[in-house]
Amino acid sequence: MDSLVSVDYEIFGKVQGVFFRKHTQAEGRQLGLVGWVRNTERGTVQGQVQGPAATVRQLQQWLRDTGSPKSRIDRAEFRNEKKVATLQYEDFLIRK
Repeated sequence: MDSLVSVDYEIFGKVQGVFFRKHTQAEGRQLGLVGWVRNTERGTVQGQVQGPAATVRQLQQWLRDTGSPKSRIDRAEFRNEKKVATLQYEDFLIRK
C-alpha cells in the first residue's frame, strides 16, 4: 500500500477571483484526497493536501500545470512534505 503523506502548497499567479478554490476542492475530492484550500491576503492560494503519495502527486501536478480554467499559474510551491499514519481531515474543504 502507498504510504500516506501530507504536503503544504501555495500557488502564485492569477489564482483569486477565478474559482481556483472551488476547482481545487473538486479535483481533490475526485482524487479521493483530503485537506483544505484558502485565499491569502497576498493574492495567492494556499492549503494542505493529504492522501496516498502517488495520488497527492497527481494533485500537485494539477496545481502546478492546470488549475481552474481562467487561472494563470506562475509558480507552485510545495513544503513540509511528511509521512502521516492517519489522515487529519475527513474531506477537502474551502477555508475562508
